[in-house]
Amino acid sequence: MSEQGEDITPGTAGNATLLQRATYASVATAGILIAAKLAAWAMTGSVSILASLVDSAMDALASFINLLAVRYSLQPADSEHRFGHGKAEPLAGLAQAAFISGSAVFLVLHALDRLRYPHVLEDIGVGVGIMLFAILMTLGLLAIQHRVVRAAGSTAIRADALHYATDLLTNLSIILALFLASLGWTWVDPLFAIGVALYIFYSAARIGYDAFQLLMDRELPLEVQEEIAAMALAEPGVRGMHDLRTRQSG
Repeated sequence: MSEQGEDITPGTAGNATLLQRATYASVATAGILIAAKLAAWAMTGSVSILASLVDSAMDALASFINLLAVRYSLQPADSEHRFGHGKAEPLAGLAQAAFISGSAVFLVLHALDRLRYPHVLEDIGVGVGIMLFAILMTLGLLAIQHRVVRAAGSTAIRADALHYATDLLTNLSIILALFLASLGWTWVDPLFAIGVALYIFYSAARIGYDAFQLLMDRELPLEVQEEIAAMALAEPGVRGMHDLRTRQSG
């Protein structure tokens, strides 16, 4: 926002369509992955697969929050919200961070219990197959989300994409844990689950930090400010400028 109160919101009708498609794709993907991982956990008893299942459940909840937040943020400015409704997106990001952190704590407690009381895994091949399917589904969703982030710069979609990107690493680690468990190293399964939980918590901290900065109206990056100044000074008759203030919304 400039000193005179002018808001900079680059949204377009095309971007709105992309945002909505991305949120629908995210919710659908999360639902499919939950069903697949629930079956894998029931068949194998793997706590690392349970970690991935809880993670996907958090994805579904976060994606649903994103869907509502994006729909609300796309509403035009009105008499009570003169700068629009774009702050709904970082609010959704904070909600995601809270839910994700809670899931991480749950996983650590469950994994510690499994370390104390080891459990022999079953149908490991089925578990590996389902995790490979989850990786392919996640790659497809990330392709959609990255396109939307490039086009619209959505905070909520960027947060969602970051979390799904961590899923790729966690799913690969779970496949490794299942392989090692098949060799008799049953303690590896809960140990990997703790690693997944810690990585989930780290992701939540990043999402929460970015969302907090947007809600606090942190200045835009220096290169963006320099571009704004250059555009202003390029106008005929403008001899100088000072006291530029910036913010991002939506």
